[in-house]
Amino acid sequence: MARTKEFDPEAALQAALELFWRRGYEATSMSDLVEHLGIGRASIYATFGNKHELYLKALERYDRAGLPPMVRELSQPGPALPAVRAVVRRYAAEATDERLRLHGCLVTNTAAELGPHDPAATRHVERNWDQLETALHSALIRAQAQGELPAGRDPLTLARMLLVLLQGLRVVGKASADPARVRDAAEQALALLE
Repeated sequence: MARTKEFDPEAALQAALELFWRRGYEATSMSDLVEHLGIGRASIYATFGNKHELYLKALERYDRAGLPPMVRELSQPGPALPAVRAVVRRYAAEATDERLRLHGCLVTNTAAELGPHDPAATRHVERNWDQLETALHSALIRAQAQGELPAGRDPLTLARMLLVLLQGLRVVGKASADPARVRDAAEQALALLE
C-alpha cells in the first residue's frame, strides 16, 4: 500500500520558491531546503526531483503568479499607453521599495546567476522575456493604431528596449540604495514613448 504524502506539495514548493528567491540557487543547499521545508530529503526527491528540478518548478510557479496579471493589464481594451507606463512605473517602484528590492526578481536573478551556464534555466528566462516582450509589443502596436504612439516609432524595438530597461531596473534597484537612479531611468524611457 502506497504511503500518502504527509505534507502539502504546493506549500512546500512555495516555501522552496521563497528560499531560492531570498538566497539564490547556488547559496541554497539541499540541507537548507530540508530544514526550510520541514520535510525529508527523500520526500523532496520523490516529489520534486533534485535541487535543480525543484528550482525550475519554483521558477515556473513564480512566473504563473506574476506574469499573467501583467499580460492581462497590457492587453485590456482602451488606451494602451497608460498600461505600458503603469507597468514601467510599477517595476521602478518595486525596484526601489525597501521591502522588495533586496530580493529582486527571481527571473532576473536566475538570468544573472544561472543564465551563463544553465541551458534549462536560460530557456525558462527566455520564455518569460518572450512573453513580456510580446505583451509590450502588442500594447505598443495597439497604442500606435489608436494614435497614442507616433507612426514613426517601431513598436518591436520599443518593446525590446522596455524589456531590457525593466530587467535593468531590477538589477540596479537590488544593488543601489539611490532610488532616483531607477526612477530617472524609467521616466526617461517613458519619454521616448511620447
